[in-house]
Amino acid sequence: MSGENDLIKLYSGKILELAADIPHLGHLEAPQVSVKKRAPLCGSTVSVDLSLADGKVVEFAQDVKACALGQASASIVGRAILGQTPATIEAARDALRALLKEDGPTPAAPFDGLEVLRPAAAYKNRHASILLTLDAATEAAHQAQAAKSA
Repeated sequence: MSGENDLIKLYSGKILELAADIPHLGHLEAPQVSVKKRAPLCGSTVSVDLSLADGKVVEFAQDVKACALGQASASIVGRAILGQTPATIEAARDALRALLKEDGPTPAAPFDGLEVLRPAAAYKNRHASILLTLDAATEAAHQAQAAKSA
């Protein structure tokens, strides 16, 4: 019963509030790059469309089919990603991974809202879903950057 209560606590009001209000849902009409990622364990998927200008994200859209934790993560990322560089997005992804897997520090602003997901560290089967949006956004941002350099 204790495990069930812990899981109920994990889905706090804040997590559910974020999951219900994901910004930039949908797809861009003409993105530079689109990347789709899937978490094999749970089947969650996230598609990210983005465009860069002057090395920063200027357009972003996401299609999120994930659990409430993955949706909450996508919500936080969606609020923070515009104006960010590929390196900043990658640093946020790496910090979130460390937060979940190694009790690492909170990701730096503007991604510091990801701290709300710290209680999910105990649920390893949820990590991939939580990381999906930042995994896809990191890959997309680097692809867009490489395309600009080519």
